[in-house]
Amino acid sequence: MSTGGEWLRGEGPHHQIVISSRVRFARNLRDRAFPGWAKKAERMAILDLIKPRVEELPEMQDSFSELLQDLSAMEKQVLVERHLISREHAAKGVGSAVVMNRRQTLSIMINEEDHLRMQSIRSGLQLKAAFKLVDKVDSTLEHKLEFAYDQRLGYLTACPTNVGTGMRASAMLHLPGLVLSELINQVIQAVSKIGLAVRGLYGEGTEAMGNLFQISNQTTLGEKEDEIISRLSKVIETIIEKEHDARQVLIQKKSNTLWDQIGRAYGVLTYAHAMTSKEALNLLSIIKLGVDLGAFPEDRRLPIDELFIDTQPAHLQKSSQQKLNAEERDYLRAQIIRERLKVFPKPDISKMARESDNGSTSRPSNNE
Repeated sequence: MSTGGEWLRGEGPHHQIVISSRVRFARNLRDRAFPGWAKKAERMAILDLIKPRVEELPEMQDSFSELLQDLSAMEKQVLVERHLISREHAAKGVGSAVVMNRRQTLSIMINEEDHLRMQSIRSGLQLKAAFKLVDKVDSTLEHKLEFAYDQRLGYLTACPTNVGTGMRASAMLHLPGLVLSELINQVIQAVSKIGLAVRGLYGEGTEAMGNLFQISNQTTLGEKEDEIISRLSKVIETIIEKEHDARQVLIQKKSNTLWDQIGRAYGVLTYAHAMTSKEALNLLSIIKLGVDLGAFPEDRRLPIDELFIDTQPAHLQKSSQQKLNAEERDYLRAQIIRERLKVFPKPDISKMARESDNGSTSRPSNNE
């Protein structure tokens, strides 16, 4: 767990805008109480039944498999910050576990809200690939475990909103162009109208920091999995186009605002001595946009992407190997960012203007 997962490496189709794609299945065992209702002994029995089956999956060779009661609060929080377990799962103890593959592209929560929450996470716009992996695992487990399934309703889940396919598909998008152009609310409203949900960095009830937004399906009943995936992919492709258009308009009509934002972000990140998590994410987002637009060399992309994760509270404590209060974290966060930006060249605005004239910020080809 010392290294980040494959999806954090910032590759994959449309990776400039789509940070990651994730597909999650919720499943429960037949004739067993859901985790929220189950007494401790029953949760333990369910865990003993499921965990060995998950560990013997071919995809889980050499896996990271831990009971939640054996993980420290900090270790659980690191997994939350990497989107490998939910905040709800991190709050669990006895009777819950997590199993994930070494590449961190497949993570399975046992006894979260449901007996099984299986998720696949990939870099860039790869919803179909993420679906394929989790669907294969689901089919294998279905041969070994009896899932709660109703002919009319589909898979039965603890929360009614997951009944049916039990599937949630989502993509994490970086949309600074739409935010700076003040078009983001229009996009969110349009997406909500067609039955998709827009959430912040850590899902439901969290704010969108660093111009990062999660877009996911709301309906799980009455629609086939592949239909949901292809509908979501189409919507995301449309949002990618809108983000590219917004960036072009900013370069052409509000270039001074854009240069000012990038210059300020660079200045503050390079010289600040204390910084909150939220401020860091928001400023790093603008630097990431600068890389996309050519103000910084392309080889600076990965160090910025890594900072998005490395400056999160639990990752800071992990790297310093001690418990830090909020103020200490703010100092350490600023120090790490200053260190890493030492090798960064100043933003080259003339290059940026040329890039936009050449149209090299135009859309990448779609290879989803």
